[in-house]
Amino acid sequence: MKQSQVNLAAERMLWAQTIEHIAGVDEAGRGPLAGPVVAAAVIFPKEFMIDGVDDSKKLSAGKREELFTDISQQAISIGVGIVDHKEIDRINILQATHAAMRKSLEHLTVKPDYALIDGNSFTHDSLRFQTIIGGDATSFTIAAASIIAKVTRDRLMSEFDACFPQYGFARHKGYGTPQHLEAIRTYGMCEIHRKSFHPSVLQGKLLV
Repeated sequence: MKQSQVNLAAERMLWAQTIEHIAGVDEAGRGPLAGPVVAAAVIFPKEFMIDGVDDSKKLSAGKREELFTDISQQAISIGVGIVDHKEIDRINILQATHAAMRKSLEHLTVKPDYALIDGNSFTHDSLRFQTIIGGDATSFTIAAASIIAKVTRDRLMSEFDACFPQYGFARHKGYGTPQHLEAIRTYGMCEIHRKSFHPSVLQGKLLV
């Protein structure tokens, strides 16, 4: 098993500049055909780490749930931002992702001095920040945020599954799996489908 590359290198460079409260920010749900995009922002004490924290995509669902609890108990502050399918259709997924990230930062109870953002693009009017491509696989703080965002979104999709059981949202979380595409072909799109995503699929046609 490949050893985790998650560390505090990016955070330590900022702490060395007397920047105290550093928020790691990541999102979950950019790619699915249905449901919201969810972002999380997490602030930890200086030099604090939790064993096992890694990019959420590399962890099992059970491990993510376990670490979600640990992070929730040990973080100084956690903020979550959610942008729903209607807003995604209105402003596009990139802008919706940035909006969710900004919301997550706004929902922190401790004001961050700086933010480390997973990805290669972000905008903010007042907060200093740095984008890091693949940050969820290198920065501990971003990796922790990725877990909070992923678990939060997965729980939301499981709730939607109870409302729309024919689509299997609890299993695929809205991603374009063969099962999901077949359900769309059979039943058409439901209320939470992103109508701006792959219109031919959402109109009941399978992509070849």
